[in-house]
Amino acid sequence: MIQWQKPTFSSGSDGANCVEVAAPEGELLLREGDDPARILSVAPTTLAALLHRIREQRTS
Repeated sequence: MIQWQKPTFSSGSDGANCVEVAAPEGELLLREGDDPARILSVAPTTLAALLHRIREQRTS
C-alpha cells in the first residue's frame, strides 16, 4: 500500500486541492488530491528543478 502525504497546510474544505507525494521503493510519485487516480512518476532531480523554477518565479 502506498503511503501518500499531503502538505500540512492542506486541510478543511481545501484538502482535495493539493498535490500529494509518495516515495515507495525509491520511486517518487505525485498525484492531485482531487484526482487521485492520475499518478505521475518523476525523478527526484526533475521535481527539484520544477520546485526551484517555481520559487524563482515567485520571487521575481
